[in-house]
Amino acid sequence: MADEFIKGFGCLMVGGLGWMTIAGWYRTPSFEGAQLIGEVTIEEPTVFDTIALGLMDAFFWFAVIGALTFWVLLPLVSNARSYMNDRSA
Repeated sequence: MADEFIKGFGCLMVGGLGWMTIAGWYRTPSFEGAQLIGEVTIEEPTVFDTIALGLMDAFFWFAVIGALTFWVLLPLVSNARSYMNDRSA
């Protein structure tokens, strides 16, 4: 269980820090403005802006799905498998 916890925590940290870094670049209009939750205000995004905005979404979903996979889905499958083995024996 500790192995699955640290893998889920790693997914959460890598995804969260990646999302936070890119969101800080693209969603913070000024120093006193909305932080990390503002709108992306780029009139003509370049190729690199488009890649960064796509990576921002990918980091977010990696954090959410990765943590849920290692903290919820894999322990459920493991417990179900051991329950079925105990039941059949």
